[in-house]
Amino acid sequence: MSEIAFSGKTLDLVARRFRSLSEPFRLRILQSLSQSEKTVTELVADLDGNQPNVSKHLQLLLEGGLVARRKMGTSNIYSIADPQIYTLCDLVCRSVTAKAKQDLAGLEETPGKRRRG
Repeated sequence: MSEIAFSGKTLDLVARRFRSLSEPFRLRILQSLSQSEKTVTELVADLDGNQPNVSKHLQLLLEGGLVARRKMGTSNIYSIADPQIYTLCDLVCRSVTAKAKQDLAGLEETPGKRRRG
């Protein structure tokens, strides 16, 4: 972490944001919204989900400050509130990919050695 000392309130907000990202379905919602703003109905179709589940996850993302909502007629339109979230996701995805490659390389058999088992 940074050498800056953060207040307890700030750390609580950071923890809330990370909790918002801790569910794969919410990450799929963010990925879908990266293409364009969408209604709940459009997200349900994109994600092959159901309306109550999509709405529940959108509410959590909204509370975490990751998505924004605006009213258009009778529909709620959702969009990304903080585009920096994609920078964070990109960093984590790159790290996970590098770790997986490293783990895979460690599993490969070295020439001249046999596996026991």
